[in-house]
Amino acid sequence: MTPPFGANSNAARDIASVLHPYTDLVTHQEIGPVVITRGKGVRVWDDSGKDYIESVAGLWCASLGFDNERLVQAAAAQMRKLPFYHGFTAKSHEPCIELAEMLLARAPVPMSKVFFANSGSEANDTAIKMIWYMNNALDRPRKKKIIGRIKGYHGITLAAASLTGLPANHRSFDVPLPGFVHTMTPHHYNGAQPGESEDAFATRCAEALEQLILAEGPDTVAAMFAEPVMGAGGVIVPPRGYFQKIQAVCRKYDVLFVADEVICGFWRTGSYWGSQTLGIEPDILVCAKALSSAYLPISAVMVNERVFQALASESHKIGTFGHGFTYSGHPVPAAVAIETLKIYDETEIGAHVGVVGAHMQRELRRRFADHPLVGEVRGIGLIAAIELMEDKAAHRKFDLAAKVGARWTKLIEAEGVIARAVPGEVLCFSPPLIITTAEIDEMLDRVERALSELTAQLRREKIAPIG
Repeated sequence: MTPPFGANSNAARDIASVLHPYTDLVTHQEIGPVVITRGKGVRVWDDSGKDYIESVAGLWCASLGFDNERLVQAAAAQMRKLPFYHGFTAKSHEPCIELAEMLLARAPVPMSKVFFANSGSEANDTAIKMIWYMNNALDRPRKKKIIGRIKGYHGITLAAASLTGLPANHRSFDVPLPGFVHTMTPHHYNGAQPGESEDAFATRCAEALEQLILAEGPDTVAAMFAEPVMGAGGVIVPPRGYFQKIQAVCRKYDVLFVADEVICGFWRTGSYWGSQTLGIEPDILVCAKALSSAYLPISAVMVNERVFQALASESHKIGTFGHGFTYSGHPVPAAVAIETLKIYDETEIGAHVGVVGAHMQRELRRRFADHPLVGEVRGIGLIAAIELMEDKAAHRKFDLAAKVGARWTKLIEAEGVIARAVPGEVLCFSPPLIITTAEIDEMLDRVERALSELTAQLRREKIAPIG
């Protein structure tokens, strides 16, 4: 097949040199990439000049859009003052200290210390290592197993991918590693039994967790990780009371609870933290993405005093806490993160999300909930999803081989919206926090037109019983 672009185009240069994440690498050689050249507000432009509304803020992360000058200036000023320093062997610098203080002051529950890394995956890997280190310090060498959830996403390093509960992140990579187990997905729409209430379903989720802990052996289970709202698994909002019931089980068996706030942190769910929205009291909290509005790589792990004291005592015994990254707390990303948090405060972004998030949730349901291909519209704050069904009355999903979600995404892209569909034919929304109600309406107009075209195509192909 001859690629539909010239040999010297950006697309041709890309396929000759770049190995892309989350991409069918063979198909990519045939069709090439969308090459993005610039951004402004909630929009980006490709190298042909076409503009797109970014409906997922890049990868759930560009919270302040694509041209915030204050963040650019914060990076430039820090580059001139101290472009790099590390935190090894008790070294420090002002941006690292200030950012840690700001995070602790904003934590949803009292926290003791902050460790910095460069991505959500690294931060979750770090949390896992801390938990193992802690249990060695407490002379509990068997208490090491980590519980994730089916459809949960916590990253793609070896340990984080093992914790993640998505098949594409496991298959052919030889993960999960031993010691990682998964409990059920808290999705009432797809997981409830006939007539089962949300409260009863949440109770069953907690009972399944307890049964898993008992089957594995409580003296072998160290921690459970959970996103307040599951992101890459399909924007799954748990049923009412779920986390209260889950945390009660964890406390009963002395299982640490880790809140993965990589997507949900910094107002995404309508509160500063998803933990506040969903009633979570974590022992460890992991954040990234909107921490710097994704302008530079940085992540953080906050630990409570109990965890810190165990880490401290073991490091004193050994002589060092033998973990860290060259770029942990790098001064330039830290300075950008400081400025990001200041912008959230000064612009009252939470109040803005309260308005635009409510508008997006209402409009999604008004426009799409009754469509014959739409099984469920769900979400909270400024994160949402539309799940397609081949037959919504029978609750029958599309055959994955039909790639209906991917087809819809391409049609949406043609309309001028960059969208993301995840397995299960679920279209996700997580636009920049700065989006306006008018921009939400424009985005959904384009998505609606694409769904009309998809419906017409499926009707012609007799793939779904539409009309």
